[in-house]
Amino acid sequence: MDADTTVTLTDPMDYKVEELLKEVHFARAPAITKLVDDTVSAVRKSISKIPDAFPVTADLAPGFVRDIGADKVEFKFNKPKTFKIGGSYSINCVVKPAVNVDLFVGLPKECFHEKDYLNHRYHAKRCLYLCVIKKHLKSSPSFDKVEWSAMQNEARKPVLVVYPAVKSVEAPGFFVRIIPTAASLFNIAKLNLKRNNVRAFNQDGIPRATPKYNSSILEDMFLEDNAEYVEKTISRWKELGEALILLKVWARQRSSIYVHDCLNGYLISILLSYLVSLDKINNSMKALQILRVVLDFIATSKLWNRGLYFPPKGQIGVSKEEKLQYKEAFPVVICDPSAQVNLAFRMTSVGFCELQDEAASTLQCMDKCGDGGFEETFLTKIDFPAKYDYCVRLNLRGHTEVHALGFCLDDECWRLYEQKVHSLLNQGLVDRAKSIRVTWRNSPSEWNIENGLAVLDREPLLVGISVSSLEKLFRIVDIGPNAENKEEALRFRKFWGEKAELRRFKDGTIAESTVWESEQWTRHLILKGIIEYVLLRHLSLSKENVVQIVDQLDFSLLHGAKDLVSFSASLLEAFEVLSKRLHLIEDIPLKISSVQPLDSAFRFTSVFPPEPHPLANERHTVSRLHKLTPSCIQPLEVMIQLEGSGNWPMDHVAIEKTKSAFLIKIGESLQNRWGMTCSATEDDADIFMSGYAFRLKILHERGLSLVKSENGNKAKRVYSTDKILFIRGQHASMINGLQGRYPVFGPVVRVAKRWAASHLFSACLVEEAVELLVAYLFLKPLPFNVPCSRVTGFLRFLRLLAEYDWTFSALVVDINNDFGPEDFKVINDNFMSSRKASEENVQNVNPALFLATAYDKASEAWTTCSPNFTELKRLVAYARSSANLLTKLILEDQTDSCRWEGQVTLPTSPSFPVRSKQ
Repeated sequence: MDADTTVTLTDPMDYKVEELLKEVHFARAPAITKLVDDTVSAVRKSISKIPDAFPVTADLAPGFVRDIGADKVEFKFNKPKTFKIGGSYSINCVVKPAVNVDLFVGLPKECFHEKDYLNHRYHAKRCLYLCVIKKHLKSSPSFDKVEWSAMQNEARKPVLVVYPAVKSVEAPGFFVRIIPTAASLFNIAKLNLKRNNVRAFNQDGIPRATPKYNSSILEDMFLEDNAEYVEKTISRWKELGEALILLKVWARQRSSIYVHDCLNGYLISILLSYLVSLDKINNSMKALQILRVVLDFIATSKLWNRGLYFPPKGQIGVSKEEKLQYKEAFPVVICDPSAQVNLAFRMTSVGFCELQDEAASTLQCMDKCGDGGFEETFLTKIDFPAKYDYCVRLNLRGHTEVHALGFCLDDECWRLYEQKVHSLLNQGLVDRAKSIRVTWRNSPSEWNIENGLAVLDREPLLVGISVSSLEKLFRIVDIGPNAENKEEALRFRKFWGEKAELRRFKDGTIAESTVWESEQWTRHLILKGIIEYVLLRHLSLSKENVVQIVDQLDFSLLHGAKDLVSFSASLLEAFEVLSKRLHLIEDIPLKISSVQPLDSAFRFTSVFPPEPHPLANERHTVSRLHKLTPSCIQPLEVMIQLEGSGNWPMDHVAIEKTKSAFLIKIGESLQNRWGMTCSATEDDADIFMSGYAFRLKILHERGLSLVKSENGNKAKRVYSTDKILFIRGQHASMINGLQGRYPVFGPVVRVAKRWAASHLFSACLVEEAVELLVAYLFLKPLPFNVPCSRVTGFLRFLRLLAEYDWTFSALVVDINNDFGPEDFKVINDNFMSSRKASEENVQNVNPALFLATAYDKASEAWTTCSPNFTELKRLVAYARSSANLLTKLILEDQTDSCRWEGQVTLPTSPSFPVRSKQ
């Protein structure tokens, strides 16, 4: 066996790719081939029964013909001139679960006049032709149902979706798409990019060019030729087909790019064929290498600036003038091999930017993530709720302003409205938003085309916003143009209306501005206020129709009407005073060298941090008691260390007694010198000041050694009190540093802890473990960006719990990013040892949830005993159920607050019942 073969067999990435291809590829088994052949034959047979010269009028789809503004649509039906299977099935690259076959139906020239390219006549006749076919297919017992769909969400180009009556276990949900083609139907010169073919599309009576409309017809004219070209290219060698399948899997996981204004399977195959034509891909490459070449080309190639044109084959190529026309008409150009149509005419500049970002991010995953980024590239779902920090739904049902100027001119009204919303938000959010994505799906499966296009506003318009930085997000004042620039200032005032105000700033500048007043703990709502103001002002929408996913989970952190984290400033101030006073104590044998807070309230991750209590004050301070004064005071643990000394006793019990003596003396000193109220026990001392109770604990270095105790035949590792304190101190320090880097970290942790407590998991998932799980999301965000909102961070936390391979992988939380190869080796050895110890019975695996940190590389601190295997299984099930519900609440038209409250405060039924043995 040669070296190359050995690498192929032992490379884990190649093995995973091979297994993925087996899983997702819809292979042509004999039963499948028979199903496809029988269904296509039944379609052809039904169509063949339609009588020739059958008169067709607008009465078959009066609403559709009316809404697209077509006239002269009557024709006599003739049978299709060709039937041809195309799409992914023709090149054996169908990817599960969408199992379908494209059937190209060639429209006969006899049904059209030479000028039917004008004023949507072609689109109307195309639709009416399909109406005739649908009527006859529905009367056939060979088909279960026949539905309408749209070609790449373009409503004026419907297609038929046919489900066979015979169901197949191997291909559940199988259907055939009937797509009309129009080869040689019109004179190509009449569909030039500069021509106007929709007379209603004009400006002050001057006709405007209709490049998108023209491309919509040209696409049908060259559909069969381009499909044939792709088929010849992809079939040249096996790896090309495999790479196409991998690219489809990659794109489908990313809902922001696998959409009508960006990417689809057809464009991926065209792009792959283009790179083959440039010899950037050769037959020595593996599928994964080809995928990387394609992604690199998408992310970095400068050819996008001038457009992509296939090399001419014995004919004159595209002229410079034609290339200039393409670039003026479209933001992205991918010309077909005939150089007659831009196949990317639907792609927007925003969609293309998203595509480039995703390609670059994937390449980064492949370089930086474990196992070559396989999971991040192919298995991680990057949908709107998880990708974007803020999601907005616009419910536009019945909103006639959308189609006030007509449903279809050069472009469709829904696409124009997407652009309008994007433009408004881009102008309103300025540099707060890193990216804004607006998509509107308009072709529901239950669409009845006969009723026209007005019903295509049922689905909400979806907006995703990625925040540029939290500093910009939390900014209260937006500075506009200088007052001296009257034209810009007037435009600013027109956009912002009464929110615009003229202000003088500290540097003496007088400029237009907008002010968004907000308390510190509600700064994350500033963006919500801006979005709501802009959309309501400029789109004539009611407040109920603008649903923003921002603060729906905030209720879980409120005590009354306020977030108790607002008291954190007074808590930290009180701690600073206490720390200074402890350092000033001199009447104890050893001075205090360090004071470190341990409680989660100090690092902003406590669900309900304490508010100042009127009785927890110095002796000379008297506060008026409220009627509802809490009877208990939550103590906040603080760790102190003393100067080093060799006079400490060696005995463990004697050490603890000595620490107790120190604590009593420290309490007396604080009480005598500053009048502070103190209460000491053998283990700690409680200090009451400024409304808070601080519980002091002493860490002594000699007590850090690990104590081993025998328990039957097994040696159980037990930490000493000082070792536990030391670990807690290390953890608190690291988490506090992380909170300083990512201010959203604290709120996400708090919501996650609330979820765990509400689902009765607090006993098995300690709060430090929750903090580490959330920390991992911020430290290793790929393939996402670092979360900048509570809802997004919480959703990713739930998906991490639900989808991580806890059985075979350790979760490494490298907060300071200082782990080297040796550290990872130690962690891996510890993890493998924990798994080998329970090979005979996986339910005894310990720890079941392996969390490795710099201070705990064996996962002994927080998860060594719990959750156990059964508890983890329940935890995963509930996390999956909650994640699915949260995703549904974000994407769908759900405004019921009870659904959101049940997400965090009530147990959510898992997708399957899991009970622990009692």
